[in-house]
Amino acid sequence: MNARSFITLKDEIGEALWVAEALGTKLTGIRLDTPGEHGGVTPDLVREARARLNQAAYERVQVVVSGGLTPEKIALLAEAGVDSFGVGSYISREPAINMTMDLKEVEGRLLAKRGRIPGLTFNQRLQKIS
Repeated sequence: MNARSFITLKDEIGEALWVAEALGTKLTGIRLDTPGEHGGVTPDLVREARARLNQAAYERVQVVVSGGLTPEKIALLAEAGVDSFGVGSYISREPAINMTMDLKEVEGRLLAKRGRIPGLTFNQRLQKIS
């Protein structure tokens, strides 16, 4: 599996269609989790993803959404056509520690999903391990 198989490098919907074409009937769903820097997942993004999947004959492919979900946002996104949700920080009773685990380099090759800057990011609280 290469890095392109599991990160969004360009456009969420374009990548979803690329994966649907590559996997055919093996694909059961796509996950939308757009960075907040790009507006997060919106009802319009969900509607467009669902419409483009349907137009390409992938009606059976489900749309899953995660990231920054609240009951209000879930209601809006469900109305837009989301099939299921990955909810985490909202339902815990502890204060959220928001973080991402983005791939930024693979075997020396810089890469990043849309909305992120490629390459290692220094953080004084982290130590590199071998």
